[in-house]
This record gives sequence, structure tokens and C-alpha cells, in this order.
Amino acid sequence: MYRRVLIPNRGEIAVRIIKACRELGVETVLAASTVDAESSLAARLAGRVIRIGGPRPAESYLNVAAILATAKAAGVDAVHPGYGFLSEDRRLAEGCRQIGVEFVGPPPEVLEKVGNKATARRIAEMAGVPVAPGRLLSPELSTDLLKVIESEIGYPVLIKAVHGGGGRGMRLVTSPAELRSAAAAAAAEASAAFGSGDLYIEYFVPRARHIEVQVLGLDTGEILVLGDRDCSVQRRHQKLVEEAPAPTLNDELRKCLHDSARDIARSLGYRNAGTVEFVVDDATGEYFFLEVNARLQVEHPVTEAVTGIDIVRTQLEVSCGGEVSPLVRDQPPSRGSAIECRINAECPEQDFRPSPGCLGKWRPPMSGCVRVDSHCYGGYVVPPYYDSLLAKVVAFGASRTEAIENMLEALDAFQVEGVDTTIGWQRGLVASDQFATTSIHTRWVDDQPLMPAGG
Repeated sequence: MYRRVLIPNRGEIAVRIIKACRELGVETVLAASTVDAESSLAARLAGRVIRIGGPRPAESYLNVAAILATAKAAGVDAVHPGYGFLSEDRRLAEGCRQIGVEFVGPPPEVLEKVGNKATARRIAEMAGVPVAPGRLLSPELSTDLLKVIESEIGYPVLIKAVHGGGGRGMRLVTSPAELRSAAAAAAAEASAAFGSGDLYIEYFVPRARHIEVQVLGLDTGEILVLGDRDCSVQRRHQKLVEEAPAPTLNDELRKCLHDSARDIARSLGYRNAGTVEFVVDDATGEYFFLEVNARLQVEHPVTEAVTGIDIVRTQLEVSCGGEVSPLVRDQPPSRGSAIECRINAECPEQDFRPSPGCLGKWRPPMSGCVRVDSHCYGGYVVPPYYDSLLAKVVAFGASRTEAIENMLEALDAFQVEGVDTTIGWQRGLVASDQFATTSIHTRWVDDQPLMPAGG
């Protein structure tokens, strides 16, 4: 196992990695922005903290040169990027290789392939996995191109950035009249976020479920499947509530998705933990490859809850060439059900406006069937520079019904003062008949009026 690991990240995922390293007896060095170095929980827990730049991500967590210089100066054996920021950046992985430090994640060659969504689509097709009709989108939207899109793909369509993710550079288009302005807006947003305005377009399934398959690639070339998740509760392509296992899959469809994920990962030469994502058409049961997330997912705790596998620990074991535990290798079937709610510092009544500020009270729920991953504490100041995630509440139950009941109790018990949060809104959603009957699809939240705050 490694002696010392650098964590160039922040928030709850930095805390999560530090705790996993502690359990393994691994020293931790936190590479933090100036604002996080002063007050974050991760900074309090890490063995050492090194400031890598100012509070804005471009000055710190997105600064490849600063992170590599820090890794070299700190004498670390590995860099665990967490998720977000540079977790899927080929430059960081390649830089780690050049300075003789392990990157806890896939090799740069894999990141290069999956970082280009058009390339990932081609790999999926060559592996025999279904993909939705689509093509690269040229900025010159000629009449001929519009005709081709209408005849070969059909509407509605989804415009996506070729590089990056997180919903940026993404636009839903329902008619040819909207395409030109939507493409221009998507290209501008993608260029600002990822440095590239390249786009592609594919058919959008109107009533779709977003299904993820958790994979683990070993040095031997073996690809293990660690279960699936449903992430259909989304707002503007941002996930809000996730659960494992995916509740609407029958045995046949589940096997097809797992086999397809394994085939894609094998074709990529995938190594370490990652997620292969699909959309499933509610009306027909057809499924299509969506993308590969070559990193740890925000929603990984629901998979941990139903499998008993510590995915972060497993990432470190695979990365250093160690043996994974028998529990991982045996790929146990999932047990029970787990649901995760992402608690954000946002005001739902004001179109989910971010709500930075000081947490006057912070009392997360405490229960044997509830896990709370967070970096917050009473008196912590939520900064305005980063995403608004405060905590992930994960509720487990022997059945999905029990997991829902446990989640509702947890949200009722969660006390936060000083900032607006999404707790009440999420309680209303989890308590709804639509959630109970698994009738929510990826566009459902966007099509609804504001959910009532339950309780």
C-alpha cells in the first residue's frame, strides 16, 4: 500500500478519501485553495495541508502545474483526484506518470478516449452496444445538415459537448427552429467550461431512465461489475437523488446492461473504478449507451451500502497493484435498497439560487440505517466559489419502501440554519407517489411545478 497520498480536491469527497487512507494507515496531504486551507474540515483531518492557489478553481483545483509541483515537493506516492475538477483530466494523469507518481484512476490513454464523447460512442458501437442515433454537429448548420438531422435522428434531440460533462454545453431541442440558437449557446458554454466548443447531437428519449453500472478494471484485464444505480431524478441534467439497485430493471435487462458495461470497459482497456452510463426508454425497454465516467461518482455510497464494498479503499488497492478483497472479487449480489439525497445550499423557491453563508446550526441525522457524508460543521462558512453541495444523505433499508421511510425520517431530523437548503424540497419529492411508484424519468422534475416541502 502507498505511504503518502495527495488529495487535490475539497468538500465531502476530500474528507471521504482522507478517512479511507487513515483506515489503511496511509499519510494524507491535502492540496487546498487558500479559502479551504483556512477553514475546511478536510484541512483539519489531513496529515498535512499545502496551499496551491487562490479560492477560484482555475487558481487552485484546476491548476495542473501547481498540483504536480505539490505532489513532487510533498514526496507522495500517489494522487487521488476524487471527482470533479481534474479527476478525468488526461494532463494530470500523464503528468503523474512523468514524475513517477501513481494516478488513482484509469491511465491517460483511457482518459483520452472517454474524454471525447464521440470517440466513446464509436467504441461502444464497435463493442456491439446500442447507441442512440447521433452525429458530430458542425457549427455550420446548413439546410442539408438540418435535413439529415431530421431524417436520420429525428426530434427531440440533445446537443452535448464532446468534452467535459456535468450538464454544461448541453441543450434539449424539440424542433429544427431551435437548433441554431441552441447550438451556439451550447458551444459557447462548452468552450468556456472545457476549452472546446465541439458538439455532437443525438436522439433524446422523452421518457428515459438514467441507469449507471459500476465497473472495476483490474491489472489482469478482468472487468468486475459491482452493481447498478438509477439516477433519473435530475434537474437540468444535474442528479438530485440516486438509488441502488435500479428499481425498474428486470433480470434480463439488468444482465444486458451489465454485459454491455463490461464489454465497453474491456474494449477501453479500463483500469480502476468507473461508471458506464445508459438511458433506458421507459416506453420500449430499449437501452442506449450514454457515456463513461472514468472516476469515482458522487453517488458511489449507494453502491457501497448495498454491496458492502468500500469503493475508495478498492480504488487505492487496485492503483497500487495490490489484491482486492474477496468481497470485491466475488461480486456479491446487492442486498436491500439504498437512496442518496444530495443536500445543497440552494433556495428552491428562487429557482435553486445558490445560498452561500455561515452555518449557524448543523445537526445531521444520526441513525444506524443512515449515512451522512459531509464536510460541514456549525460555524462553517459555505464559500461562493464552488458547487453548493453540503452533504449526501444515504438511507438503507431491507426493501425500497423501508429505505424511503428511513430517508424521510432522516430529512425530518436534519437541522440546518444560516443558509437555504434543498432538504424540504427533497423530502417532498421522496414522499411523492411518483417516486414511490418509480414513475419519475429524467425530465420529470423539470416539467413539474415546485415540489411541496414535505413534513
